[in-house]
Amino acid sequence: MNFHALLSDINAIVWGPVTLCLLVGTGLYLTLRLKLLQVFKLPLALSLLFKPASGKGDLSSFAALCTALSATIGTGNIVGVATAIKIGGPGALFWMWLAAFFGMATKYAECMLAVKYRTTDARGNIAGGPMYYIERGLGLGWLAKLFAVFGVGVAFFGIGTFAQVNAISDAMTIAFDIPAWVTALVLTLLVAAVTLGGVKRIANVAQKLVPTMALGYVLACAWILIAFSEQIIPALQLVLHSAFTPVSAAGGFLGATVAQALQIGIARGVFSNESGLGSAPIAAAAAKTNEPVEQGLVSMTGTFFDTILICTMTGLVLIITGVWNGDAAGAAMTSAAFASGGSAIIGQYVVTIALVCFAFTTILGWHYYGERCWYYLTGTRLGERGVRLYQLTFLSLIAVGAFIQLDLIWMLADTVNGLMAIPNLIAIIGLRHVILAETQRYFTQRAMPTERAVASS
Repeated sequence: MNFHALLSDINAIVWGPVTLCLLVGTGLYLTLRLKLLQVFKLPLALSLLFKPASGKGDLSSFAALCTALSATIGTGNIVGVATAIKIGGPGALFWMWLAAFFGMATKYAECMLAVKYRTTDARGNIAGGPMYYIERGLGLGWLAKLFAVFGVGVAFFGIGTFAQVNAISDAMTIAFDIPAWVTALVLTLLVAAVTLGGVKRIANVAQKLVPTMALGYVLACAWILIAFSEQIIPALQLVLHSAFTPVSAAGGFLGATVAQALQIGIARGVFSNESGLGSAPIAAAAAKTNEPVEQGLVSMTGTFFDTILICTMTGLVLIITGVWNGDAAGAAMTSAAFASGGSAIIGQYVVTIALVCFAFTTILGWHYYGERCWYYLTGTRLGERGVRLYQLTFLSLIAVGAFIQLDLIWMLADTVNGLMAIPNLIAIIGLRHVILAETQRYFTQRAMPTERAVASS
């Protein structure tokens, strides 16, 4: 058995029924117990984005969200959605929606726990995330270390390097005929220039680049959707129908079962918005706030922006233009969709620029996540030498990421993602009573001034 076949078998186990049920089941449980918080408290969550920073921490709540979004808005929004629909058919988009809807509740819970159980490391930086709420909340040091090991694995071999670098390299070669080695070299130098400055420099870049690139891409998608507006309703009908009915082969599409659509939709949804993965809590823990629930609400909006908004727009563009059942795949498939709404050159450049910006910021975000996991494992023993070792290893993997086979990259990324999610989801379930108690406390206190005002009147 070769390595590819072995990895395929491992991936099938990791993303089998147990993990899928754990992901969706945790989100469903929290959705019900929190009384559809992701629906009824979404306006409050959006308003908190603009609340002035107050309390201890390294970053404003908005900067922490942008840092988290820099890691989530990446190739998953362009290549990941295209891959999901190519393999699972239009119905995969429905399962991405479902994973995102329940994932909003999960994202709220994990980021709220990150602030509640955060601490300060030996360097004086805020330290938080699943490894800390697993250790300090559950008292399971071994599970916390296991999460950190998988977190470093995702940074090195999953979302953090290979998938992003390969996507950037392919896009630059197709659009501008730039050799892969040139892209790899320039990208490595750019990442080094930003990441060696620490989380504040990463956050500064993210605050400027993430909102701009997301808005630009959404406007580009809106342009295509307006041009094909009469196809939007049929496309949505096709998504819903395909989610529960096998899709026959057509054109370059090989056909898909409902199980394929469900599995690939949820897996790609998690790759894109990272709800339940345990990555966003690491950034959320650095927020300048004294209220865990408020940061949980702010962080929850990340899944809304990433999947409910951006991934949906990408998916609809792919479906209404008909490229999903053609011969193109990945970024080339999305480029073809944009070219259908205008010129091929404009379509190619829109996707290339968006893909490069999305993937670059994802690399920055995951450098930070992996470093925090690495420091948790080695900080007291290796100190700054250990951090430098991590940084050099990360940069070395970026340099070689452009030369690895695409299907191997995505399979490896999916596998390490699933492994990282499992300890985090176990912790969320184990701390569910803390989540519910903190939420009830916050909203009870928030309602008290209103109740007094009503009584006095």
